[in-house]
Amino acid sequence: QVQLAESGGGLAQAGGSLRLSCAASGRTFRGYAMGWFRQRPGKEREFVAAISWSGGSPYYGDTYYAESVLGRFTISRDNAKNTVYLQMNSLKPEDTAVYYCAARPGPSTVVNEYDYWGQGTQVTVSS
Repeated sequence: QVQLAESGGGLAQAGGSLRLSCAASGRTFRGYAMGWFRQRPGKEREFVAAISWSGGSPYYGDTYYAESVLGRFTISRDNAKNTVYLQMNSLKPEDTAVYYCAARPGPSTVVNEYDYWGQGTQVTVSS
């Protein structure tokens, strides 16, 4: 089992920034790809970003983004801290959602392919 706990959500103005963190505990973080998803009001959960296991590098892995956040959001991980981050810049009101982190053995953009999920953190962007 992998336990995931998100933090860093809150209220931001349009054009502002927030950084989300997801701390993993329990079974080893090693080898797991991590993803961020979000669920906007009245919508299904959707892919935001994912990062592969770094393949030996402590900090870097292959990254994947939804087109709607490309160039504005950055996913990264610190394997020594068992933590993955989502830096969100140039926030828009349509980024308002509950953000979830998730883990699985390899990177994927598909919600149902992830094995472990956090409880989510609310991000609200005001115009």
